[in-house]
Amino acid sequence: MGSAEKTTPESIETAFREQGFVCTGEISTTLFLSEELGKPLLLEGPPGVGKTEIGKLWALYHGAELVRLQCYEGLDEAKALYEWSYGKQMLYAQLLREKTGELISGEPDLAAAIRRLEGQADHFFSRAFLLPRPLLQAITASGPVVLLIDEVDRADEEFEAFLLELLSDYQVSIPELGTLRAARPPRVILTSNDSRDLSDALRRRCLYLYVDYPSHDEELRIVESRVPGLSEELTDRLVRFAQALRKADLRKQPGVSEVLDWALALVAVGAGSLSPPALRRTLGALLKNREDLEQVLADLSRYRG
Repeated sequence: MGSAEKTTPESIETAFREQGFVCTGEISTTLFLSEELGKPLLLEGPPGVGKTEIGKLWALYHGAELVRLQCYEGLDEAKALYEWSYGKQMLYAQLLREKTGELISGEPDLAAAIRRLEGQADHFFSRAFLLPRPLLQAITASGPVVLLIDEVDRADEEFEAFLLELLSDYQVSIPELGTLRAARPPRVILTSNDSRDLSDALRRRCLYLYVDYPSHDEELRIVESRVPGLSEELTDRLVRFAQALRKADLRKQPGVSEVLDWALALVAVGAGSLSPPALRRTLGALLKNREDLEQVLADLSRYRG
């Protein structure tokens, strides 16, 4: 990917398909509109449906650097935007101790010495002592960048509010340096697992797409493209089994990524069918909760159809 050809929904679908990703018309059109309008894109939906993969492939499509910020509870500005290199500041302060002594050696008292050093300390809070974190890396990059803000719903509402300046103006504010505006605005994709409501202010700044579990035919195409070692019949049974599980009362429904892992596991053990022994040996790739596993294994006929 990284072609210089004009971006169209069709070119996006083709490029993603070449990487083994089945890109629907809704996904390709929304990515195209995000490009044309220059707006961030918010992808929301259940875990494991390919939202993060879309961000990675979008960077690959443009031949851009992928800068990823993984969100979590307690994430703050210091981890997302920047930190000061205190170790480097201390080292330079030690190395310059003699020079500092020379500067103030002729001053009559402490007040005069302080006045003499006014403005000197600002050098320790210049960009030379700055440790850029993902958001600042994306803003200050000289080349094309896709900024992937992953699972933003895991972060606190305060951090969500902090993102608004970046999402609307592609700039960030650092008290010691002022406002830094992107010379080349990054393409921004946010993902959310819909675990909590995101603010209206954040949503207004983005285009939006809900990425749901794929239909039977879509998931069939996904498994066929990513795991060609399965027979056509077993692929169809595997997909029907996964689709049935999503309608069941499970603690964690399997996403597409788990289905692909399960398909690879079936190939690895040489399974020719979804027999009870094959299921007992491989279902741990599909279901990641003990109660779910026990429930499904206790009533396999219900899900095998």
